[in-house]
Amino acid sequence: MKLGWDLRTALEWKITAWKSPEDPSPGDFSFRLNLYNYPEFYLMKGRVKYHRLGPWNGLYFSGATNQNPNQLYEIKYVVKNDSMYVMNEVEKFCFLTVKNSSAAAIVRVKITETSLQIQVWEEERQYWSIYTTIPGDRCDEYAVCGAYGNCRISQSPVCQCLEGFTPRSQQEWSTMDWSQGCVVNKSSSCEGDRFVKHPGLKVPETDHVDLYENIDLEECREKCLNNCYCVAYTNSDIRGGGKGCVHWYFELNDIRQFETGGQDLYIRMPALESDKSKTKDNLKKQLEDLDLRLFDLLTITTATNNFSLNNKIGQGGFGPVYKMAEMLHAVKRLSSSSGQGITEFVTEVKLIAKLQHRNLVKLLGFCIKRQEKILVYEYMVNGSLDSFVFDQIKGKFLDWPQRLDIIFGIARGLLYLHQDSRLRIIHRDLKASNILLDEKLNPKISDFGMARAFGGDQTEGNTNRVVGTYGYMAPEYAVDGLFSIKSDVFSFGILLLEIICGNKNRALCHGNQTLNLVGYAWTLWKEQNVLQLIDSNIMDSCVIQEVLRCIHVSLLCVQQYPEDRPTMTSQDNAIWKVYETSPHDLCDVCQCLEGFSPKSPQQWKVLDWRQGCVQPKPLSYKESYMDQFVNYLGLEVQDIAHTWMDENVGLEEYRNA
Repeated sequence: MKLGWDLRTALEWKITAWKSPEDPSPGDFSFRLNLYNYPEFYLMKGRVKYHRLGPWNGLYFSGATNQNPNQLYEIKYVVKNDSMYVMNEVEKFCFLTVKNSSAAAIVRVKITETSLQIQVWEEERQYWSIYTTIPGDRCDEYAVCGAYGNCRISQSPVCQCLEGFTPRSQQEWSTMDWSQGCVVNKSSSCEGDRFVKHPGLKVPETDHVDLYENIDLEECREKCLNNCYCVAYTNSDIRGGGKGCVHWYFELNDIRQFETGGQDLYIRMPALESDKSKTKDNLKKQLEDLDLRLFDLLTITTATNNFSLNNKIGQGGFGPVYKMAEMLHAVKRLSSSSGQGITEFVTEVKLIAKLQHRNLVKLLGFCIKRQEKILVYEYMVNGSLDSFVFDQIKGKFLDWPQRLDIIFGIARGLLYLHQDSRLRIIHRDLKASNILLDEKLNPKISDFGMARAFGGDQTEGNTNRVVGTYGYMAPEYAVDGLFSIKSDVFSFGILLLEIICGNKNRALCHGNQTLNLVGYAWTLWKEQNVLQLIDSNIMDSCVIQEVLRCIHVSLLCVQQYPEDRPTMTSQDNAIWKVYETSPHDLCDVCQCLEGFSPKSPQQWKVLDWRQGCVQPKPLSYKESYMDQFVNYLGLEVQDIAHTWMDENVGLEEYRNA
């Protein structure tokens, strides 16, 4: 039996009760999967929730700890993936299978107006006995104790507020009406907050959560701590000591306490006063040695008109950006909901303070006051690159020579980070919105909150905490958390394609296929129709050989495997040929001559043309009447090292010779 969704066709598999024992038409009650970020099953009457089974934690559904292995059947939850689709998750479902296929008829699932039952047929008694029922008791009723209320069936009354919380309405609570739930005793200021561990729980409803499958519990905690809107976290998979991460936002509903089993849930609580002072002291110690100006908060709020919308010039991944009046400064105000906290803030300050290059944005100073964390940069008059290349009107102001200069500038900045700076820096979030343009449209790489620094000869690392922007992430980083200078090269390749075509790396239609920008570019390249990629705004100003070379470079940069990509640091690779070789002198877009085919079709497909082409049929030589000559017009004469010449012989005589 299969329950869930086919995400490609929006087909749903669910159980629906009959209207009555005599009427098999669909009734109001159903058992179905809700497609949250962390999906879970509900028993519902129409749209009213009666019971929540909880999300799958790798072993069982969180609200069904009694679903232990048995001799009759097993239940599993499955997510099927397909890389050919833009959203690669194509099916989410659970299935119930009978272990003894010869006895398949002895187990059935039945849904009534009050419960879902797994029943077993007893042959001797000729009777369906109930093996499992949900909901099984009062605590299985949906959200019976309200927000932050914990239902424990072994105590009386069954509902108690979680530690650190009190009833929202003491009067209602005393009458055993727990629907209004509980509230925290002391409001949180975010800074210095802590987490309290609550073991053995059915985890709260997952309608407002984020799921991070590649993050361990420690990084899960850190990421939640650095986001003031994150109220709780736990592992998404409890197998093998736990892995994956779930973050909850808003109120926590439908919690129950199990006597055995259950999961650990870590709930955010306000900081102790001593913790707050320690956090501030540690932050100041890490930044006190930097040669940067410490801005006063009053100066910044005055210059930005109290962070007014009129002064807002952009929105970064970590918060809004404002212009300071009468000063060529830009202020990035860390948003409490951004996910960047003390760790990323200190990282960005430390890294940028030590980096000096004309294609990197310059950090002028910072401000730390109360809950405010602010970075002050040099002001970029023309804003970010994405506001030009993805806008049909503003895109007209960037002709091809200007776009090529921007490409070169980004590459120079990346070369500095990878090779010439004191520490080797991997940016990890290179994208169009993080490229700023000054008054002369010179590009400057910005936003180093995700960056990692390497010393010595180290060029790669790994992490369970994958950060950055999907669409720009290299496959090995997005899937396995492996990052290196080749990860940035991949992002550079995506950025190159976007600058050339004026489109974001998102779903594009080609025939009956839906492809992302990279897939679209590869398809056009193989069809020898790559000129379709070029932004109409630059068609009149571009040099075709230059554009083709840049497309070639971009496709080399987005190779699936990092070892197949060039680096920014090798002087003999394809990226630097863009700089050092005249486009009219180097032909790096190869096709076989008419009548010839690639010697290695596999290498040819990945733009490695070094093995060249061959004739499908060898020349006869001895039987000259079987051979013929084909006239190719407009070619550059090949290497003449193995030729002979006679000025006294005409072309026809040469042919016959």
